[in-house]
Order: sequence, then C-alpha cells, then structure tokens
Amino acid sequence: MSGDQALNTGVGTVQVDGVVPGLRAHFLHGRSAKLRAMELDRFDRQLLNLVQQDCGQTADRLAEHVALSPSAIQRRLRRLRENGVIERESAIVDPRAVGRPTLFIVSLQVERERPDLMAQLRKWLAAQEHVQQAFYVTGEADFVLVVTAPDAETYDALMGRLVSENPKVGRFTTTLGMSVVKRGL
Repeated sequence: MSGDQALNTGVGTVQVDGVVPGLRAHFLHGRSAKLRAMELDRFDRQLLNLVQQDCGQTADRLAEHVALSPSAIQRRLRRLRENGVIERESAIVDPRAVGRPTLFIVSLQVERERPDLMAQLRKWLAAQEHVQQAFYVTGEADFVLVVTAPDAETYDALMGRLVSENPKVGRFTTTLGMSVVKRGL
C-alpha cells in the first residue's frame, strides 16, 4: 500500500492512513449489527497498529513509540474499546506448540444458500476446534476457512464430518500452508 497502513477490524480490512484527509473508519461494535463511526487521528492509528502487534504492551512501553503520556494512552485505549474499535484482545498461539503444525486453507462451495442451512453451517464451523478462522466470502467459494491440525488424517476426518453433517456443502478445495509469512489479526 505504499506507505499506507491497514487495520484489520475483524469485519474487514480498513485503510486507516493514506491520502484521504479526515478519514472516517467504520467498525462493528461487539456482535451487534449496528454500525458505529469514529474519527481516528494519527495517535489512534499508531496505537492500533502497536496493540495489534502486541496487545500486552504497557502504556509506558506504548508511550516510547507514540508521542503521548502513558495516561493519555490509557484514556485513548479505553475510548477505542468502549466505541468498539478494539473488539477484544487475544493471544496468537503458535500451532506447532500446541500440536497442530499443519495449516490448511479451505474454500467451501455451498450448493444453495438457504438461510436456515447457512445458519446451520456457520454454527457447525464455529463449534469446530480445528477451524481457527471462517470467512463468508464472495467469488467462487462461499466460505474460506483456516484450519490447523496435527496431521492430514485429522484434517481428512474433519472434512469428512463437514460433508456428511452439512449436506449442502457442494465441494471444497484445500491448500496446504507451507510456512507462515505473517500471522496476526
């Protein structure tokens, strides 16, 4: 993006620094469908980029990188949380360290997008421990999944259950992740 920065909101990626003066970024607050808008200044963007790299940094540590006092940083982070810009804070776990060294990227195609069956599939995907991320997308696939597993056999069993328990899954294609170039949210 040639010097621009992007922010992954969990809803999509929003360009937050670039050629648009007075940029207004939109974020979903929690799980509600109500859209909120919040003005983000350069300090907010700097803080968001830093806490996306490591949300465990103290306000003192963040102040070393942002030209604000630790108390001003705490106030801004609290405001970003209260306004739903920061939805949650989580740890990024190395799959190898927890016995799931194999990464699969899966594209699912659904035969017909009936709302009741789509809701059932979404619920099924959310309940699967090996499904780390699931995205409803446009294009040839209807869903893209990120799956971790200890081995191909475990993955194959998961996909067998997916097809047998969700009859409207027409087909899926799998890409094996060879190495991680970047991991984060």
